Amino acid sequence: MNWLSRTVNPSRLLIIVFIIVGLVGMLLLKLPFATTEKISWLDALFTSISAVTVTGLVVVDTGTVYTLFGQLVILTLIQIGGLGIMSFAVLMFMLLGRKIGFKERLVVQQSLNQASLGGIISLVKKLFIFSFTIEFFAMMILAMKWVPEMGFGKGLYFSFFHSISAFNNAGFGLWPDSLMREVGSPVVNIVISLLFILGGVGFTVLVDVWSKKSFKKFSLHTKLMLVGSLGLNVFAMFLFFILEYNNPGTLGPLSLADKWWASYFQAVSPRTAGFNSIDIGAMEEPSIFFMIALMFIGAGSASTGGGIKLTTFIIIVLTIGAFLKSRKEITLGRRTVGETVIFRSMSITTLSALVVFSATFMITLSDKHEFLPLLFEVVSAFGTVGLSMGITADLSALAKWIVIFTMMIGKLGPLTLAFSLATSKQSKIKYPNEDVLTG
Repeated sequence: MNWLSRTVNPSRLLIIVFIIVGLVGMLLLKLPFATTEKISWLDALFTSISAVTVTGLVVVDTGTVYTLFGQLVILTLIQIGGLGIMSFAVLMFMLLGRKIGFKERLVVQQSLNQASLGGIISLVKKLFIFSFTIEFFAMMILAMKWVPEMGFGKGLYFSFFHSISAFNNAGFGLWPDSLMREVGSPVVNIVISLLFILGGVGFTVLVDVWSKKSFKKFSLHTKLMLVGSLGLNVFAMFLFFILEYNNPGTLGPLSLADKWWASYFQAVSPRTAGFNSIDIGAMEEPSIFFMIALMFIGAGSASTGGGIKLTTFIIIVLTIGAFLKSRKEITLGRRTVGETVIFRSMSITTLSALVVFSATFMITLSDKHEFLPLLFEVVSAFGTVGLSMGITADLSALAKWIVIFTMMIGKLGPLTLAFSLATSKQSKIKYPNEDVLTG
């Protein structure tokens, strides 16, 4: 790592390390004792990348095709991918007592999407403490339900697996129908959803809330994430409840209480969690389309989730509002949002839309599936969500490669990829302004 960090820029180093981890995961999943049946190299790579990007798209059933060893490999990849590959590298450096240099801190800053280097190592320490503590307590609560139902060993293992998968927004499950059998369970709905909500708001938000404990003292980013997440989740819950109320394939047969539980769970899940308690393929088209929008928006910065991020979406909406009102600045909570943040948000959204468009276009050339399920699959891959309308296993080899690259871009971020390819040459020459007709 030291040699690489001295010779490669942070963005490229992050991509290189990420690919290496994905390839190691593929090799481990191809070992004879990792699976109960033979799988192809492509399927092993697909699963490895899906795990390390904490996506959750699967081409074979995790609970039956992979042995305990294979499942633990997947779980390790999920934990590494969720908390950040470079965060684990920093942890190893600290355990070995080695000094963490400036270049290493830059890579960690890049991987955690932080604005400055200040407090990076402290954030990494708190990240591990928060994560492991939350996962442990969630596992114990789930075990109280699943151990009496399944027995001690199996119940504890299922609680362990789903706690890590949920907190890291991975969406990998040990049942072929995800959590559909637990659609009306308050314990499972609350614990699993709280896990991926906490993982999805971002570690900087968790640290901010823990240290300041007062909404007035929170940073603008924290306030946007908390208010935005609450508003979007409540709106989505009511919308799904209305749209799917009479659908015989989803909410129709359920009791009123279970309808609300299912609506709540599917409202918060698309923002990168990947679990489902109802059949996604049976949902109405308006619900599917709205879910695509939620997956594209995604979770929070420096979180275990993907997408363009909720704060990016909010900044874009505020920018449009300011333009329509002929305002030159965006003010929010007695704070002015800088031009750099606005340009970054516009760049992320534009590049993300191009990635989704390009990937969808290429898959439509190679596969004959219906358009909406394909678009859903691509956006789910880009948002590292893991929800599917049931076509993942039926994708062609070319389509699987496209989805693999889409998951990687979604996890690393389109800007990271762009920065890794770009050269940073700034010209000192200033040219006169001239208007260009737009709109």
